[in-house]
Amino acid sequence: MTSPSSRRARRIPAVLRRKALLAAVPVTVTALLAGAGPAVAHGTGSAGVGDPYFPLAGNGGYEVDHYDLTLRYDTGSRRLEGRAVLTARATQRLTRFDLDLKGLKVASVTVDHAKADFRRSGQELVVTPRRALRPGRAFRVTVDYHGTPKPVTDPDGSADGWIPTDDGAFVAGEPQGAMTWFPVNNHPTDKATYDFTVTVPKGRTAVANGVLLGQRTAHGRTTFRWRAAEPMAAYLATVTVGTFKVERYTTRDGVEVYNAVDPREARAAAPVLRKLPEVLAWESGLFGPYPFRAAGAIVDHAPDVGYALETQTRPLYDSAPDLATLVHESAHQWFGDSVSLTTWKDIWLNEGFATYAEWLYDEQHGGDTAQKSFDTLYARPASDELWAFPPADPGSGANIFGTPVYARGAMVLHELRRAVGDKTFLRILRAWATKHRDGHGTTAQFVKLAEATSGKRLDALFRTWLFTEGKPRRA
Repeated sequence: MTSPSSRRARRIPAVLRRKALLAAVPVTVTALLAGAGPAVAHGTGSAGVGDPYFPLAGNGGYEVDHYDLTLRYDTGSRRLEGRAVLTARATQRLTRFDLDLKGLKVASVTVDHAKADFRRSGQELVVTPRRALRPGRAFRVTVDYHGTPKPVTDPDGSADGWIPTDDGAFVAGEPQGAMTWFPVNNHPTDKATYDFTVTVPKGRTAVANGVLLGQRTAHGRTTFRWRAAEPMAAYLATVTVGTFKVERYTTRDGVEVYNAVDPREARAAAPVLRKLPEVLAWESGLFGPYPFRAAGAIVDHAPDVGYALETQTRPLYDSAPDLATLVHESAHQWFGDSVSLTTWKDIWLNEGFATYAEWLYDEQHGGDTAQKSFDTLYARPASDELWAFPPADPGSGANIFGTPVYARGAMVLHELRRAVGDKTFLRILRAWATKHRDGHGTTAQFVKLAEATSGKRLDALFRTWLFTEGKPRRA
C-alpha cells in the first residue's frame, strides 16, 4: 500500500518510495483462530482472533471457505443492498458466533437455511443459530442487509472501507474496512475465495477481484459477475464503482489483465499501465511465477483518499500512479497478497518487501543502486522519523503504515542481501513466496528460512535492523 503522505505504497513519503526476535515464540494462525479459552468452553466464538493491534478484528470458532456477495449500489442515493452467503466450517462447538459488520442494517440472518437470532454489538454481528454447530461441521450463513456504507477511520487518521466518490465508490479495506460493506471474518488469517455479483446504474462499472465472468445490462442497470478463485484476505477485496474506460488483454503467460481507468486519469495513467506486463514479468523472474490468474489496475479519481492499495489481482489507485507505485503494488501480489501476514505487527513483511522491490527495479533499470538508496536513508539523523520505531515492532495500529515499516523494512532486506550475497538473497525471496503461497508467514519464519537457506547465523543482523530502537550502528 502507499501512504497517505505518499499515496500509500502504503504510507511512506514519496521521497522514500525510492524484545529480541529469536527469543520470541512465533504466533501461529492456529493460535490466533483458537479464540479465548472461556468462550471455547461455553461454545461461543470469540469476538476477535487476538491481534495485538486490532483485538476485535476477525472472530473465533470458525473459518470461512467462501464468500458469495450479491450487491446492488445506487450511485445517486449511495444506498447499498446486499446479500452475503458465507460457507464456513466450525473449529469448535458453536452455540453463538460473531461476524464483523460496521454500520448497515441487517434484515435477516439464516444458518443452513434456518432463521437465526442476531443482535448488534458495536462492529460485531452476533449470531445464534437454531442448533449448536459441532466442531468440524460445514455450515452456511446468509445475511441480508442494506444502508449507506461509510468508511472507518484508522488509528493513523486515514479512511478505509467503502469511500464514496463523485461517481461511485473507492473500496479499499486495509486494515479494517471490509466490514463496512459486507459481514466478514475480518482478519488476514482467515483467507477465502470470493464470488461477486454487483449491480450498478448503466454507464457505471463495478470492478472486483479475479476474473470477470460476465456482465449484462437491463432496465437501466448493469450487473457484473467476478470470481476470485485463489484464497484472499478480506482487506484485499474490492468492488470499486465508477465511470471507467476498460482495457482487457492476456499476457504471454496467460494472465488475464483488466484495467479500469477513470477518464480524468487516463492520459496520465496510460504510459505507466503500458509497463504492467513488463513489470509483472520482471517480478516473476525474481520472485517466482505470478501467483494469480488475473491482473490489472483500477485507477480512480479520488483526490481525497491519498493512497493506493494492493487489492488482490487488481491494485487500486486513487489517481494515475507513477512507475514506482506500480512496481510496489505489483510486488505486493507476492508479498502481502499471496503470502499474507499473520498479525498486523508483521506488516514489514508486506511493505518492506514491496519497497525493496522498487529499489531492485531502479537498480536494474538504470536508476540508483539499492546501496545508494540505503546510504541516502542511513544518512538521515538519529532524530528522523525513519528511526522512530523498529520495523518489526511498530507499537500500535497507528504506526503500521509509518516510514520505518517501509523504508527501514527495505533496509533490513538490503543488509540481509549484503550478508548472504545476491544469489542467496534472491533464493530466499523466491523460497519465501513459494513456500507460503496462498498462505501466511511470520517474521520468525522468515528469519528461520533466511538462516536455513544461507547456512549463516543471522541473529545479530535481524536483532539490530528489525528490533533495535533508534538508529542502528552499521557493522
